[in-house]
Amino acid sequence: MQPNKTYIMKATLINQRKERDELLARPYLWRHTKYNIDELLENHIIKLITGPRRAGKSTQALLMLKNRNFAYINFDDADLLNKWDEELVTRLLDEVYPNYDFLLLDEVQNLDEWDLWVTKLYRRGKNLVITGSNAKMLSSEMATVLTGRYIQIEMLPFSLEETFEWNHLNIKEINEGNRTNAIAVCDDYLHNGGFPETMESRGITRSYLSTLFDSIIFKDIVKRHKIRNTTDLNNLAMYLLSNFCNPLSANELSNELGFSSVNTVKKFMDYLHEPYLFYYLPRYNNKLKLMKKAPQKVYIVDNGFVSAKAFSLSENIGRLLENQVFVELLRRGYDTETTLFYYRSRNDKETDFVLRNGTHIECLIQACYDISNKKTEKREISALIECAEELKCKNLMIITNQEEKVIAKDSYMIRVVPVSRFFKNISSHNHLS
Repeated sequence: MQPNKTYIMKATLINQRKERDELLARPYLWRHTKYNIDELLENHIIKLITGPRRAGKSTQALLMLKNRNFAYINFDDADLLNKWDEELVTRLLDEVYPNYDFLLLDEVQNLDEWDLWVTKLYRRGKNLVITGSNAKMLSSEMATVLTGRYIQIEMLPFSLEETFEWNHLNIKEINEGNRTNAIAVCDDYLHNGGFPETMESRGITRSYLSTLFDSIIFKDIVKRHKIRNTTDLNNLAMYLLSNFCNPLSANELSNELGFSSVNTVKKFMDYLHEPYLFYYLPRYNNKLKLMKKAPQKVYIVDNGFVSAKAFSLSENIGRLLENQVFVELLRRGYDTETTLFYYRSRNDKETDFVLRNGTHIECLIQACYDISNKKTEKREISALIECAEELKCKNLMIITNQEEKVIAKDSYMIRVVPVSRFFKNISSHNHLS
């Protein structure tokens, strides 16, 4: 073993320990989760925290382990990766963190064959907390080597409720005294999103998120998948961003953007989803084959990315609300594989969100920023009821910016709720009251 390699690796781990301690000393907002953290940590099952870059995964992991004896490795470190030697690192960890009880591996997907090393650590009895920014790679590789031995905790940017907390407001206690502030926070969140590092300095939001967007494209996708044609990938990403909340098919995209192959479009779309950047919502159909053929609606993980790329927000305000509702549904446990869809009726009328529990359709939701105009209200209600009749669902809701009432139409009672109340009343997992 080369002495200088040992020295360099130990110095790297010591520097990372200093970084860990400095991070632990900062004030943070504790993030909402359905899990009991003490129970999670007592169990030797691997705790896998996933989500987009800069959404707060590392912070949450640090908060989980605060006041506990834990070792820390950050794999967003070129020195560490260039000099990597797993046996050496395993040994040095005991020197830098004597008798540690937990091991936090941050952004572990950056390490080649990380899953094999994690498997060894797990078999040696290490209590592991892992963070990562690649949904497909982490879940598929963990499932392959550690089936049933890990639990996945998904961490997205701040919710509206967490943004209220950051601003020292309680979303459950909006009253005349704080209503003006609450409306301002809702409007700010709608436009600028919830990435934690933009909360304190909203003036940097656009430049910060523009840089982050580009970093995800080039660091998490181009570099990882060794993509040569970066222009096509970037053009697709920008087209999806400018058409968020719209239904698109791979064939349409291929024609519109001049791709040589529909399969390349599909592959690139998958790549854009892996780092939690874009999501694709299928159209509901009882026949799986037809569902797979229909165009999918495109959503972005955070509204701030739309503002950051300088599209005209006046024409996007309704779509910003719809995107916000979509991400909140993800945050609350719905997923685009089994429980969350959009629907288009036989007469081509659309409902934004179909929530399903097993085989049961539990709720239909429209997102409409402003329904004060009677024509707009009639259009939204007509579409909702037509879809409700076809799907045999009585639980109907329209999410607005501020309006609140109940509309009785035919045999239906439609709840119109402001976005703040919707986020307050929705429960933690797959149920709407």
